[in-house]
Amino acid sequence: MSGLDLVLVLRYRKAVTYGFHALLGALGQHETATRYEVRFGESVEEAARHIREAGDVRTLVLWSFYSPDAAALAGELRQIRELADGPNVTHLAGGVHATAEPVQTLDAGWDVAAIGEGESTLLSLVDAKGDPAGITGLAYRDATGAVKKTGKAKQRDLNDFPGFALKWDKFNALEITRGCIYACRFCQTPFMFSAKFRHRSLANIRWHVDQMRARGLRDVRFITPTALSWGTQTEEPDLAAVEEMLASCKEGIGPAGRVFFGSFPSEIRPEHVSRDALRLVKKYCANNNIIVGAQSGSDRVLGAAKRGHDTEAVRRAVRLGVEEGFRINVDMIFGMPGEGRPDVDASLGLARELADLGARIHAHTFMPLPGTPWRDAPPGDVDSETIREVDRLSRRGALYGHWQKQRDHAARLAAAAEAYPRPGRSRTLLPMAQPPDAC
Repeated sequence: MSGLDLVLVLRYRKAVTYGFHALLGALGQHETATRYEVRFGESVEEAARHIREAGDVRTLVLWSFYSPDAAALAGELRQIRELADGPNVTHLAGGVHATAEPVQTLDAGWDVAAIGEGESTLLSLVDAKGDPAGITGLAYRDATGAVKKTGKAKQRDLNDFPGFALKWDKFNALEITRGCIYACRFCQTPFMFSAKFRHRSLANIRWHVDQMRARGLRDVRFITPTALSWGTQTEEPDLAAVEEMLASCKEGIGPAGRVFFGSFPSEIRPEHVSRDALRLVKKYCANNNIIVGAQSGSDRVLGAAKRGHDTEAVRRAVRLGVEEGFRINVDMIFGMPGEGRPDVDASLGLARELADLGARIHAHTFMPLPGTPWRDAPPGDVDSETIREVDRLSRRGALYGHWQKQRDHAARLAAAAEAYPRPGRSRTLLPMAQPPDAC
């Protein structure tokens, strides 16, 4: 390790590789006077070993995680500190949770929390040889123990940085849109990245596809909050722009390659589903499944959540998708804030109806995620009657998901929100529960 100014150790987990690859993509093309090395810690023990091997060199340990994983990762942090630590080691947490809850993150044991998008912040940290002083986009405690926040990181054009880490040969689905205009009350995306679309350009997307093909990669997938919104700044899809992009990707990846669109890790809003859109996917893409975000079978709950569509749009999307030969996966969230029994019954009824059409329901339990307007809502409550019905759908093969595990996550998040109150910010946004005589 002699001759180095900085060692970057990534607590590298499969669940969050994209965030790290985006950071490394930016770093790989960055010119800096700092002599640094990147190490991948794929387990607690491996991360600790890299820290020990760094010796006295300034070491920045990078963490990225979602809010449901925060408690478990805090436990890992404690384990790593027990195995390897020192005055030259700084643990930095980034991602949506650290952005939304920097004080919680610091109190959980991290030295620094990155606020907002991390590319520019990481480059500044590397230039500063790991010293956070004066760098925008961070929160940390000063010598007196007071929390110092340096503001949110500057947002950059997606074209400024590669979407994956060519220098380290780390690839992933390509982020083509960041931010979302819909600002659903339960979703962290628009509140971290802003409630507007920032699209990667067609030329830049094609460059990435060409890089993939040159390295023998065959599958092109996309990260986007709403697939058919690429190329537009409004609520209306621009199918001509989407077709141009898909055609270019198919040409770029070559006859042995495949393009996937509107399937994991992205989805399509139900009101965007049309025969023309589905036929574009069929023409250029390899996926025979589509993910549609329904979220609830109650128009009242959809309105309260600011979804921007009704249940009839969901029915129509599924019918069209099935008629065009697709297997439709429908995201639904149970236990939304303010749900009454009629709302739950409406969601279960819609789930059965869609399953009868041939769709599969991807079930979730509502989690009060930090950074969202519903951060202070109660955890999702799934009663025994609902559980029995969900289980019946699951036994049919018509429903899947980690909704039971999410119930535990929801309770932990609600407890954390109560421990770190933000008076007056969120509870006023919750929908009113159904009156008793409506049940």
